[in-house]
Amino acid sequence: TELKTEDVEALRRGGVNLEAHIENLKQYGVPVVVAVNRFDTDSQAELDEVAAICERCGADFALSDVFARGGDGGIELAEKVHALTKKYNVPLIIDDRIDVALAVGAEGVHLGKEDMPIATARRILGDNFIIGATAKTVPWALEAYEGGADYLGVGAIYPTTTKVKTVLTSTDTLADICKAVPIPVNAIGGLNKNNIDVLAGIPIAGICVVSAIMKAESPKIATIELKARAKELGII
Repeated sequence: TELKTEDVEALRRGGVNLEAHIENLKQYGVPVVVAVNRFDTDSQAELDEVAAICERCGADFALSDVFARGGDGGIELAEKVHALTKKYNVPLIIDDRIDVALAVGAEGVHLGKEDMPIATARRILGDNFIIGATAKTVPWALEAYEGGADYLGVGAIYPTTTKVKTVLTSTDTLADICKAVPIPVNAIGGLNKNNIDVLAGIPIAGICVVSAIMKAESPKIATIELKARAKELGII
């Protein structure tokens, strides 16, 4: 699940024990990504939350979106976040910006179609750098894989409020992408326990969700039910 800083704030306001919540997620096999939002994340309060999650909750990755910050703002933000994630051995993935990733020595980058080509990024970043790619078609997925992507995010399967612009990807296309490339393919976009049946029989590596867990009345129960349903369908 992707834990955004605004989700953290909402959980805190609601009296949720955040550390216990994340421990529950990890207990049920849910990788935790600390998603640092693109605005006002250099506030000390939000940076403290990132540190708390990394230190006490064993986050698996941190994803920092710095695209909207002009000048050196993105680098300054990424440096602050990376200083925290390095302290707790949590890999930092920078969204879109390989220049920022290189500048701060991040562990990886996630690139979309409108960003630098994967092959070019791989030549610049080398073999030990994590490169993720968004793919919505088989040719796009093949290009990313052949260019050196380590994993793919495919969707949106359903409309989602997490992204401003949503372009849907059919499950037929998702299945074709899984067959076309040998790297992990993860489905994303509007997925929850009531609609993931459309993924049954498709050899995905996993599903990515935000709202299905973070907006649930009980994130713990939502996590258990989502994973149980995914297992029942043979998705994971």
